[in-house]
Amino acid sequence: QVQLVESGGGLVQAGGSLRLFCAASGRTFSSVVMGWFRQAPGKEREFVGAINWSGGSTLYAASVKGRFTISRDNARNTVYLQMNSLKPEDTAVYYCAAGYTLGAATSGYLYWGQGTQVTVSS
Repeated sequence: QVQLVESGGGLVQAGGSLRLFCAASGRTFSSVVMGWFRQAPGKEREFVGAINWSGGSTLYAASVKGRFTISRDNARNTVYLQMNSLKPEDTAVYYCAAGYTLGAATSGYLYWGQGTQVTVSS
């Protein structure tokens, strides 16, 4: 069992940066894949990126590649999403999730946080 709590969201101007945090509880954190997803109003939840248990492999959506970076600190049970060059279309609720397979499908993740709002103004 893994419990997840996101933080770090807020309001930022286009071109700015934010860093999201996902704090996990549970003894199995270091063995799970961690993913970030987002959901804008009226849209389906979409994949942002994911990182494997060691941090050695990452996967990103084409829309954020080169702007967003995922990292993790297993000693702190925390995963991070560094978001640079933010655009208004990045506005959404951002969720972290935990699973066992590195991939983009929501069905591959078993545990979800409650989400944190990111708003990018133009």
